[in-house]
Amino acid sequence: QVQLVESGGGLVQAGGSLRLSCAASGRTLGSGNVGWFRQTPGKEREFVAAINWTGGRVYYADSVKGRFTISRDNAKNTVYLQMSSLKPEDTAVYYCAAEGRLRIGFRIDSDEYNYWGQGTQVTVSS
Repeated sequence: QVQLVESGGGLVQAGGSLRLSCAASGRTLGSGNVGWFRQTPGKEREFVAAINWTGGRVYYADSVKGRFTISRDNAKNTVYLQMSSLKPEDTAVYYCAAEGRLRIGFRIDSDEYNYWGQGTQVTVSS
């Protein structure tokens, strides 16, 4: 089992930055992709970004490409999401998720991820 805990959310003005962290315990994140998703009320969970187990490959949703950066530090068992040039439409609860197994390629379907954090609220004011 992997337990994931997100932190770093908050209120920021449009154009600002935030860095989210996802700390794992119980088992290492060393194998398998880790992704970030976001969700707003009444909408389905939306893929944001993913990173492979080495940290050498990443994948982004078009809506955040060029503004968000995902990274991981396996020694610290932590994955990060650096968010810059934030827009009001980025407002959501952000979740990190781990696939929990080593697979090639990236998946954007939340059903493919077996472990989830509790989420952290990000609010971007205009």
